[in-house]
Amino acid sequence: MALLRPAFLLLILFTLITGGLYPLLTTALGQWWFHDQANGSLIREGDNVRGSRLLGQDFTQPGYFHGRPSATADAPYNPMASGGSNLAGSNPELDKEVAQRVAQLRADNPQADTHVPVELITTSASGLDGQLSPQAAEWQIPRVAQARNLPVQVVAKLVAEHTSTPLVNFIGQPVVNVVELNLALDALKDK
Repeated sequence: MALLRPAFLLLILFTLITGGLYPLLTTALGQWWFHDQANGSLIREGDNVRGSRLLGQDFTQPGYFHGRPSATADAPYNPMASGGSNLAGSNPELDKEVAQRVAQLRADNPQADTHVPVELITTSASGLDGQLSPQAAEWQIPRVAQARNLPVQVVAKLVAEHTSTPLVNFIGQPVVNVVELNLALDALKDK
């Protein structure tokens, strides 16, 4: 009994620290120092939430930039079913899906180069990516400009304005947030 009492007290103490105090402290510090990130990096327009900077959305209309294909279950970009397709590179079903995506992208973007950027064809591991490379966004500019009756230069300027570069080049590549870019396109027609 003499050995069980200290062990039991330590169990209670560490349960209170790691199960109560530590989560409360990290939540409070996260809300204080990283309020936007701790609450989902939401994109707001007035009182309306339009999306998150971290998650893609299923844009399919010709006047919008399309993101990476999503492999989430039930519906595209479903955060409750995040995950890839788990198809191996040698799987004929994956080859069929990629060929269909390439054919669809070429049909939807007849003015673009026939070399389709790979990230517009393949899904990500999470199926939720909201960013593209600037090259993949630029590949779609002719279609978006034509669908919105805008000069190509105006759409290209928007892509350049919404391209984020890392602080240091070896940390990552420049990216374009598709949701924010499409919201900026919608804001153009409101002006």
